[in-house]
Order: sequence, then structure tokens, then C-alpha cells
Amino acid sequence: QVQVVESGGGLVQAGESLRLSCAASGSIFSVYTMGWYRQAPGKQRELVATISRGGSTNYADSAKGRFTISRDNAKNTVYLQMSSLQLEDTAVYYCKLDVWVRGSTNDMDYWGKGILVTVSS
Repeated sequence: QVQVVESGGGLVQAGESLRLSCAASGSIFSVYTMGWYRQAPGKQRELVATISRGGSTNYADSAKGRFTISRDNAKNTVYLQMSSLQLEDTAVYYCKLDVWVRGSTNDMDYWGKGILVTVSS
């Protein structure tokens, strides 16, 4: 019913920037909160940033001042602009979307499959 696809990952050097995108498609009535999470090797998945449908944002301390989350409601797409990347930002990044599917009685969370970001020295 809903497909969630991340793009934009890859290998960058420390200090460089990268922009991730996550697009939802399918039988969507509305997308509410959109968020980015990440999981580094050997660690638990953690919140990076979220953005409400109205544009209110929330960031992990590690992302504040370096990452910017934004969204395009017409495209059901969320972005994560990452700058001043550090070695410790290396992780698989996942997006999570709170979606109300057409014809359903409630909203549900949908996760992307994840995309790898590798920061090298």
C-alpha cells in the first residue's frame, strides 16, 4: 500500500555535506510526522530529527547545528541536509513516516529500508 524509499547516501569525507531524501508513494491520504533515524554498527537505532506536518522540528543533540530536516508535503518527501559530517555520523539512515492510508481507520508508521552513509577521514 505504501512504499518508502530513501536516497542520497554514499561515501563522503569528514567535513563534507550530504543530503538524504525519503519519498513515500502509494495509496496515501496524508503524511504526518516524518523522521530520520540512524543505526551505527554495534549500536541501537537512534533518533536524528523529526518534522511535523506543520513544520515543527526536533533534533537529537548530535544533529543540532549541523543537520536540517525539511519536507515537501506535495511530494510526500522528507529531506535531511547534513553538513560538517563527522566519522561518528557513519550509519545506516532510516526514514519513518506516520501515514494515513486511504480508506484506513488510523495512521501507521512506515519505515524505509535504510541507506548507508559512510564518513571517512
